Amino acid sequence: MKALYKYLLKLLFFAIILFFCTNSSFAQPALPQRTLTVTATQPIHFGVFAASGSMGGTITIGWDGSRTSTGDIILLNNAPISQPAIFEVKLCEGRNVILSFNATTTLTSSESSLSLAIGPTEKGPNGSNFSTTGNCDYINLIRVGGTLTIPGTALPGTYSGNFNITFNQE
Repeated sequence: MKALYKYLLKLLFFAIILFFCTNSSFAQPALPQRTLTVTATQPIHFGVFAASGSMGGTITIGWDGSRTSTGDIILLNNAPISQPAIFEVKLCEGRNVILSFNATTTLTSSESSLSLAIGPTEKGPNGSNFSTTGNCDYINLIRVGGTLTIPGTALPGTYSGNFNITFNQE
């Protein structure tokens, strides 16, 4: 009888262990989101400048915020200051993004126009790709510079325009 009692006790113990082992379940983790979100947070601005003659020239804003000029363009340190364009890209870590944009666009005032060459970006020239970093809520900043061509015949004023950058997820 004692042997039967030990046998039943072992059987009950084995059944309890088996119950806990078979009650566990495993599943694959959820896949990260593939939604790409881009927000333009800062426009490119060339700052205040003047021409010292009628030759014209260029102003270049680097993606790092540096500003240089050529020709008879004089860079002034008055507000508003120069700045690159900034885009916020939100996408899960490790995804590849390809940048594409038109090489030039036109800025206009009420009486004249200027040509703006877009780029390079912080990630390289048109057609460059980069991998996102950080978790799915991390914001990757993309800074974009450009070169403004100012002809000697350009009229003083405020010029404005738009450019588009396409962010394609691979």
